[in-house]
Amino acid sequence: MSAQSGNRGEPVAYTDELRDRIAANLAAHDRREVDAQALGLRSAAVAIVVTDSEVGTDHTDPYEPTDEELAVVPGGFEGLDGHMVDVSGGAAFLLARRAPRMNSHARQWALPGGKVDPGETLVEAALRETHEELGLELPDSAVLGVLDDYPTRSGYVMTPVVVWAGADAVLDPNPDEVFAAYRIGLHELCRTDSPRFVEIEESDRPVVQMALGRDLIHAPTGAVLLQFRLVCLEDRVNDRVDHLEQPVFAWK
Repeated sequence: MSAQSGNRGEPVAYTDELRDRIAANLAAHDRREVDAQALGLRSAAVAIVVTDSEVGTDHTDPYEPTDEELAVVPGGFEGLDGHMVDVSGGAAFLLARRAPRMNSHARQWALPGGKVDPGETLVEAALRETHEELGLELPDSAVLGVLDDYPTRSGYVMTPVVVWAGADAVLDPNPDEVFAAYRIGLHELCRTDSPRFVEIEESDRPVVQMALGRDLIHAPTGAVLLQFRLVCLEDRVNDRVDHLEQPVFAWK
């Protein structure tokens, strides 16, 4: 999965071998858990949904970022324009841009997910939210494993659940929650210009940014995706990301 030319590598084949490798790495990973209740935080779960994608199906992006949205990114965009284009091909994960009408984190990038309802497990919450947001209903048997908990500045402990959706996953995004959903090739996660780290005055921890397409994905989503890359794709079991900071615009 090393880069072949420029910043990107070649698409990753969507195979049983890939599924088994991801599952084995997750099984070997000593998952770090955080007691949300003890910290006065709420529990949330997100799904890293792995499916297949075709090259050349995403030359346009329906969202047009505003100058104001680009201006709040710490460290600057350095030629990026906020569009998620030319990212598909081979094994991919699902990423959504939240609907503009959302009460919190509107227009921001997010994995399917949300708060855990009373009596619900983390896995159940991740699968339910994937169905509610993207119209994709998956069984418990699709779950490959779980990564580390990540405490967010907005008051949650986020638990990432890795799910194998099959090659023919059909999406039907809920317009009340999702502006658009994207299939992003796993090779995009392994770009040579990513991750990058910037400093902010408000914290002594580095802000992590994952470059995808012509945009930057920040923590908490960016941190979760970085650990997925390290543990699941690069076999770096037990690498941690909970020390990485979120930009101030994600603190609310």
